[in-house]
Amino acid sequence: MFSFFKKKPATPEAAPAPVEPSPVESAPEPERRSWLDRLRGTPDVAPPPAAPEIPWVPPPPPPVAAAPSADLTLRQPDLPATEPAPAADRRSWIEKLRGGLRKTGSSIAEVFTGTQIDDALYEELESALLMADAGIKATEHLLTDLKWRVNEERARTPQAVKALLADAITDLLKPLEKSLQVGEHVPTVIMVVGVNGAGKTTSIGKLTRHLAEANQKVLLAAADTFRAAAREQLAVWAGRNQVEIVGQEGGDPAAVTFDAVVAGKARGSDVVIADTAGRLTTQLHLMDELKKIRRTIAKAQAGAPHEVLLVVDGNTGQNALTQVQTFDAALQLTGLIITKLDGTAKGGVLAAIALWSREREHAGAAPLPVYFIGVGEKLEDLQTFDAREFAQALLS
Repeated sequence: MFSFFKKKPATPEAAPAPVEPSPVESAPEPERRSWLDRLRGTPDVAPPPAAPEIPWVPPPPPPVAAAPSADLTLRQPDLPATEPAPAADRRSWIEKLRGGLRKTGSSIAEVFTGTQIDDALYEELESALLMADAGIKATEHLLTDLKWRVNEERARTPQAVKALLADAITDLLKPLEKSLQVGEHVPTVIMVVGVNGAGKTTSIGKLTRHLAEANQKVLLAAADTFRAAAREQLAVWAGRNQVEIVGQEGGDPAAVTFDAVVAGKARGSDVVIADTAGRLTTQLHLMDELKKIRRTIAKAQAGAPHEVLLVVDGNTGQNALTQVQTFDAALQLTGLIITKLDGTAKGGVLAAIALWSREREHAGAAPLPVYFIGVGEKLEDLQTFDAREFAQALLS
């Protein structure tokens, strides 16, 4: 190994043999001279300037993820699946309703073609409402309400008065809005009544379609055993909707209904709908037959029937109100279906029914809703009742 000090020779006569440095230990000549100069303390090259001192800065702490904020959104519970009619279908339905009530609507609209709000306008409006089958009491109610609204809103044009009349009609008809509820009772038993030709069987077929599309298992009772081909007509609707039917040609209507309710319970049906024979309100002995059917249904299932629906032909005018009152007194109605509003119907009879229903409610009875209205023979022509839509169609 290379040493910084020289060793003393063993004898003065002989010089030590030179020792060749190993390739690893030897350094190039220029570097050797530089090294010797450093050893002597006289470097020939100035030392490189010292690197500037960089102060040590601790690294920043790693980012801390923010804690997720608490979700305070209230979530609604899952509701039963109900399929509302698409907007396009509903618009099509409203156009059909306007078409059915166009005759009445045009008669009322003519009242507001003038430029003044005076007694003559109210007199013409009174005549138009009476011609629309609104009846005397409902007409007086609407005129009184309208005059109050005109004063409150300070309406200055006939068109503004027309808009306020739509509001008055909507408020009068609003209590008639209600959805038909099924599922609280299994099966839900619905008894359908009405006069001859009102459209009971057709309405049952359309109602069955609505229920079947809502995944309800429906069973029909063909209790109209007096009318020829009534059972066959109901069987056609059952076939279209792919539902079961219980019937007996020429059998006792009460017995057929009893068997249908028992069968509905045994087969796990969601809804049982009983079609009954048409009854005129003046045929008391036939009205008694309907009372018997109602009592028989109660024997088959406690608390039934859960709905007693009266089908009313919208073309019968003020006679429709008489039908509602008579059937309600005999059977305690729970709802109405108004049909054939696409014929010569004037539509104002709903105002008379609404005013009577309000008086009935004030007497302590439950309100009598209009579940559906119809404007044609197609399945989609039976739709739920909306007071605002009806009022606007009536005045269009």
